[in-house]
Amino acid sequence: MTSTAGHTQQTEEAEETREGEGAPPGPDTGSGAWDDGLIARRAALASGSGQPGVSGFPAPYSGRSAPADADADADGADDDLTARLDALRELTGLSRPRVDAATLAEAGRVLDDAADRRRLSRRHTVVALAGATGSGKSTLFNTLAGVTISDTGVRRPTTSAALACSWTDGAAGLLDRLEIPGRLRRRPVQGPDGPGPLDGLVLIDLPDHDSAAVEHRAQVDRVLAHVDAVIWVVDPEKYGDALLHERYLRPMAGHAEVTFVVLNQVDRLPEDAADQVLDDLRRLLDEDGIALGEHGEPGATVLALSALTGDGVGELRDCLGQLTSERRAAARRIGADLDAAADRLRPAYVPTGRVGLSEEAREEFADRLAEAVGAAAAGQAAERAWRRNAGRACGTPWLRLWRWYEARRAPGTAERPSGDTPGDEATTARQRVEQAVRVVADEAASGLPTPWADAVREAAGRGAEGLPEALDGLTAPESAPARPPRPGWWPVAVLAQVSMTLLQVLGGIWLLGQVLGVFTPDLLPPVLLMLAGILGGPCVEYGSRLAARGPARRYGADAERALRDAAAGCGRARVLDPVAAELLRYREVREQYARVLDPVVGAAHGNARAAVRASG
Repeated sequence: MTSTAGHTQQTEEAEETREGEGAPPGPDTGSGAWDDGLIARRAALASGSGQPGVSGFPAPYSGRSAPADADADADGADDDLTARLDALRELTGLSRPRVDAATLAEAGRVLDDAADRRRLSRRHTVVALAGATGSGKSTLFNTLAGVTISDTGVRRPTTSAALACSWTDGAAGLLDRLEIPGRLRRRPVQGPDGPGPLDGLVLIDLPDHDSAAVEHRAQVDRVLAHVDAVIWVVDPEKYGDALLHERYLRPMAGHAEVTFVVLNQVDRLPEDAADQVLDDLRRLLDEDGIALGEHGEPGATVLALSALTGDGVGELRDCLGQLTSERRAAARRIGADLDAAADRLRPAYVPTGRVGLSEEAREEFADRLAEAVGAAAAGQAAERAWRRNAGRACGTPWLRLWRWYEARRAPGTAERPSGDTPGDEATTARQRVEQAVRVVADEAASGLPTPWADAVREAAGRGAEGLPEALDGLTAPESAPARPPRPGWWPVAVLAQVSMTLLQVLGGIWLLGQVLGVFTPDLLPPVLLMLAGILGGPCVEYGSRLAARGPARRYGADAERALRDAAAGCGRARVLDPVAAELLRYREVREQYARVLDPVVGAAHGNARAAVRASG
């Protein structure tokens, strides 16, 4: 499966490849003289030619780096690939405190391999020939080279160590990276026309991947992890081998564009049977999830040939020439490795649902904290206090005197609501706070990948450790609201109540004076005066109570709101802000993960988010 980020680029490259099809094949450079070292040089000196390269002996590949390639910058910097690598590097850096090292290990390996490969020659394309025992890959290796380099025979396994052949100088660093010793490095002596279409090709003949020798299989796995492209050589008998498909082809399905699958030894099959086997091979590859490069689409190249007779080898050589001339195989391999690493990292970064705290969740958290600190009860108490002050200020003097007498007679009998004791109330409040934190943490962690969900819950838990104590401070006596203010109509009501009291007093004095004979007997005026004072006092008190309802309710609501806001602010500072910081960190790493998948889309998302932040 090709990478999402490079889909457009890969499509253009595929079109260039299709345009290159049908071009006449270049000269066969594999038929030149070869020299394999000391024996060949002695033979050359004995012949008197003074030149290494007697026919039948390969020329030695010194492994020394050539001067700086003049074409090293021909491919230019792959901006998308660089952006993806930078994003992956930033992603791993941001994720280390939250994601375990085992999850990030593959990403680190990809970054290290990509850095190593990009430091080395971009002019060369490293292609490995891999196959099972008896598939004929060594024969194909020699056929492509044009001379016998790799041993062939009936003994299995025949190839015991990786053998390299480079058509161009300057590949020493690449071969050192593959840990191929100098004695196993070969190159053809160039003809007058140079290496031709295979300029830059480095071909590796690997041991059998199904060899009984454990060290052979380990060597195959090690080299396959670092080459730019792979040619899988299969034969008509074992092309459906489960080991090949399950261990190599299926896991490397995302590397289809740098994969060749060659059905060798078709000369052993009748013509119709060869087509049937080739079709069945394509079916198996499709089941493995490998995209096939057919109908102009990017994907793996599937060919049928005979390394022994040479049928179809020219087509493979043309494909290799196209691959090396583009000099894009290394970038495609790195891109495929990035895709594979991103796919493995998907569970750690891709959410399963909506991410973040909704406004409803925040309001619910504030409601729970307000309930824990008793904001509603505090508001009701403030409302009762306002009404009580209003009653005391505007009530009749006799009632106020009676209340004073009751308070003096039974001091300390302050009104306390029935229900839990103070200890039980504190325990219940703490439980409510813990429940509120747990609910909001679960809500914030919902939909997040496991590492980030755990980080959100840990942040909420750390903030909840001191939250009950902080909320207790909000309800302490020293933080209680001040004495309720008096509205402007209170002095008028007090004056009216004093007037009613004076009427009662004057009427009583007048009536007493008539009884004592001081005043002229006339009961009606003093009685009416006393009745006016006696009835007017309660009327003034009742009217004051009616007038006090609205201000008392508003005062209680303000007190409840103030305590609620204080509790919400405390919860926000200790719980919501740390949770929001973790969510913001997750959004940052998710943007980096999006850039790993597609640098263009990831950058667009990041710019959009930055614009939203800037707009406030």
